[in-house]
Amino acid sequence: MLRRTLGSGWGVLIPGVAIALLSTLGLSVEVWKGLITGGLLLSGAMIWHRQLRHFVLLPSCIALIGGMVLISMNLKLLE
Repeated sequence: MLRRTLGSGWGVLIPGVAIALLSTLGLSVEVWKGLITGGLLLSGAMIWHRQLRHFVLLPSCIALIGGMVLISMNLKLLE
């Protein structure tokens, strides 16, 4: 039971660290949009695969956290 609970935490923590490292590179808005689109498409493809279904949280969290970074970038541009 505890292993399943920690499993979902790793599915969010690993993409969060990856996005944090990518955000230090100063990528453009188009690259972030491509990252979000790739994460969403990969999530859709992984949901139907029997073995990869268990890891679908990784690309979906990359898309979610990438979207949050993109929103924060747009808010900084508006100031």
